[in-house]
Amino acid sequence: MNEPQVKLETLPQAVRLAVQAAQNKKASAITVLDLSSLGTFTEYFVICTGFSTPQVQAICTEVEEVLYKELKREPEHREGQRSTDWALLDFGGFLVHVFSEQARRFYDLERLWRTVPKLEIPDLPDAAFSPSRSEAS
Repeated sequence: MNEPQVKLETLPQAVRLAVQAAQNKKASAITVLDLSSLGTFTEYFVICTGFSTPQVQAICTEVEEVLYKELKREPEHREGQRSTDWALLDFGGFLVHVFSEQARRFYDLERLWRTVPKLEIPDLPDAAFSPSRSEAS
């Protein structure tokens, strides 16, 4: 059961920048789903995990700041910015979903969209950390 794969270098620049921004804030398990062949409401999902409410918010802020700085793009819509479990940034051509570990397992977008090509980005070596360790800023 081989799933079609996506290559990072073939993704639109905005999607690559969103991935990089999420990595900057140590998001874990970053996955890009390519929905472009489905003719749906968007072409890509960028999905990642944050380990605390402040980290989820920091990932969203970083994605917004990087996309605005580099491409002058702002989200068309935001959801869940104050949520402890999930936040969404809608950039039109792609959506960024930032989940807590528990919410990601619950919503399981990768399973819902399991037939589409995907790219799983390896975590950076220091991306995963124990939720019990305090976050130093």
